[in-house]
Amino acid sequence: MSVSTAAASPSQPWQGHYAHPTPWDTTFPPLSVPQMFADSAARFANRPLVDFMGRSFTYAELWRDARAFAAGLQQLGIDKGDRVGLFLPNVPIYVAAYYGAMLAGATVVNFSPLYTAAELTAQVADSGTRLLVTVDSSALLPTAEAVMAQSALEWLVVGSLAGQLPWFKGLAMRLLARKSLAPVPEQALHWDDLLVDAAPAPVTLDPEEDLALLQYTGGTTGTPKGAMLTHQNITANTRQVEAIDPRQDERDMIVGVLPMFHVFANICVLNRTVAHGGCIAMLPRFDAGQALKTLARVKATAIPGVPTMYQALLDHPNCGKTDFSSLRVCISGGAPLPQPLKQRFEAMTGARLIEGYGLTETAGVATANPYEGEERPGTIGQPIPGTRIRLLDKEDPSQDAPAGEPGELAIQGPQVMRGYWRRPEAALAAFAERPDGRWLRTGDVAVLEAGGYLRIVDRIKDMIAVGGFKVFPSEVEAVLLRHPAVKEALVIGVPDPYRGEAPRAYVTLQDGVTETGEGLANWLNAQLGKHERVDSVVVRDSLPKTMIGKLDRKALRTEVGLA
Repeated sequence: MSVSTAAASPSQPWQGHYAHPTPWDTTFPPLSVPQMFADSAARFANRPLVDFMGRSFTYAELWRDARAFAAGLQQLGIDKGDRVGLFLPNVPIYVAAYYGAMLAGATVVNFSPLYTAAELTAQVADSGTRLLVTVDSSALLPTAEAVMAQSALEWLVVGSLAGQLPWFKGLAMRLLARKSLAPVPEQALHWDDLLVDAAPAPVTLDPEEDLALLQYTGGTTGTPKGAMLTHQNITANTRQVEAIDPRQDERDMIVGVLPMFHVFANICVLNRTVAHGGCIAMLPRFDAGQALKTLARVKATAIPGVPTMYQALLDHPNCGKTDFSSLRVCISGGAPLPQPLKQRFEAMTGARLIEGYGLTETAGVATANPYEGEERPGTIGQPIPGTRIRLLDKEDPSQDAPAGEPGELAIQGPQVMRGYWRRPEAALAAFAERPDGRWLRTGDVAVLEAGGYLRIVDRIKDMIAVGGFKVFPSEVEAVLLRHPAVKEALVIGVPDPYRGEAPRAYVTLQDGVTETGEGLANWLNAQLGKHERVDSVVVRDSLPKTMIGKLDRKALRTEVGLA
């Protein structure tokens, strides 16, 4: 990265007293994701990159597997620009598959392990994914098989979950936890069989043009859209996040419990750690007790997370017995960070818990409070290096908000996506064009406070933030309306002390039909991903409507006291 200088201006009030350790006007030269990994593998070959339940995988080992996977993909006929899907929990082969696919010139598509078969099928079709990688977990493989049977997916590659564990733990899983494993279908390829002992054919990548990642997001409408993230988007944001760490030369051990398929973890856990030469103590799912044990065992320096995760750690009975002395700083994202939670976590651990902000469309992170020095609790901090922000008029995005007034937050920087996959009209609506270029419209209303700290004051979007995941009301409503007893449905987010928000459904019933809210909730939740499940279904005589007869979500929130 390099540094340029520019005088502070009224539109950049953070520049005069920038709290991050790297100058705000730092620039980030073009860099591909495979080149970033290759550089780290060469520098840190014998260092551990992943600690998986006590088994260590070095940079050299995972770089070797990434190259072997790339060569295997090329032998299958995967070409530059083809899509390779990852339907994986946090396991070591995620690292090799992620970098190996990009080394072969493919575009990675991250799929949530929480997806139902219908959701996964839809995104496989939309993205044109040719090959899907998963593991032989009974929670994942049957879903992947169902997608293989009802989509144009050409290959299913299955890794052994037990085979990635320390020997004795893998044996115990095979013998004592067989129900957690699923048999690999005959038509599937085994991960180990796809690793080719040959150098992959070199692929020329243009970091600023070629796509590294399709990351699906719901946007403002709730319709899933693939954010097109280039290699430069990923590597620039990786370097931006590294640039706000004032202790870049110190030991780096990250607890990787945030799911890698999520863009927050993809940058702040995986790529940033790789670029830094650190190690990820990887956990396949979040369990507070296991996370605390792992944190103490590896003497973690950081554990990026979402507010509900920190709350769960504090609520666990072993929290007070855990040695947090190695922990330095934790970055919280995905949902607003409640101040009582921040204060309690910092008092318990002695580490700093800072709030950041970003979107899938910004590859992960756009603003953050500083790791050290002045912070402003309740704000999302200052723009990270290389990032520009402005506030747009809420009614007319072609104009800036009046000085001192709230406005829609807009972002410009090297991490901002190219657009939405096969949805040019959605991309057009997502940007505001100005003489100085395109500005990503976030849909969030913010105020710019003294020193250039941003505070989110409202959310334009209807999305519900559930423990760091985004739930789209329209999708839950669509499922609910398939029930023969349901006439109308509206889903809104209600406060939840643990998850931040929880979806709650309000329905009216067809004439002459009797059904209970509890019965509807049980029926509905059985068809939803875990993060989408409602806390209740409320049966009403009527739902509020606008003057033209459209169901009115805003009025419903007012009626139930949430406006």
